[in-house]
Amino acid sequence: SAAPREEDAEAEAIYGPVAEHLSTALGKKVVFKHAGNWGVYQGLMQKGAYDIVFDGPHFNSWRVDRAQHNVLVKVPGDHVFVVLVRKDNDKIRELKQLAGRSLCAHAPPNLGTLTALNEFENPARQPIIINTDGWKEIYDGMLGGRCVAAVIPLKKLEQFEAAGRRESKIVFRGATMPDNALSAGPRLTPSDQDKVTRALLSPEGEKATTLLREKYGNSKPLVATTNKDFAGLSNYLRNEWGY
Repeated sequence: SAAPREEDAEAEAIYGPVAEHLSTALGKKVVFKHAGNWGVYQGLMQKGAYDIVFDGPHFNSWRVDRAQHNVLVKVPGDHVFVVLVRKDNDKIRELKQLAGRSLCAHAPPNLGTLTALNEFENPARQPIIINTDGWKEIYDGMLGGRCVAAVIPLKKLEQFEAAGRRESKIVFRGATMPDNALSAGPRLTPSDQDKVTRALLSPEGEKATTLLREKYGNSKPLVATTNKDFAGLSNYLRNEWGY
């Protein structure tokens, strides 16, 4: 499965070819199951229902800690979230000043949102999350006044404000962490997990993951990884139900 960030048809287009490729590599049927919503996805993940999963680094870390998964491959490069305000906003100079103010963000357990909320120890003194779908929509919501601030990946900010165009300023930069990754659970033997890794890194694997890499990795090939790269990131989920 994968985090339910797409509608059914798009998810099947992205992950269906991956499941077919892994079926060939493993010699046993791999079926992609789209959860449809975050509640179902989290519940099934917590019950250990998924054998192979692609999603954010905090979920991969949690599965290593709690579900006996191993992280096999990841999107290359680092993942950093930043909190922005309009460049002409002279009232907000640091993240803590957003307590009680509006923050355009994806609904938790999105990692960007959790990265920002993690800096606020008192749950009564946190930003007010304005649930917004899509990084561009989050960014535009901040610029348009729908919210005071926005949390987006640094890579997205660099895309939105390319060629010296600066309309925002960064008031918080989160920790550097690995990007989205794929893990496999204990119903896959060590040999099977090795086959999954090799299959996804092969030329045929690059073809099968074309749409996945276009959306989540700027079309760059996936790279091998280990559990060590994700150690401690499950801590971002500590205040989320069921984790």
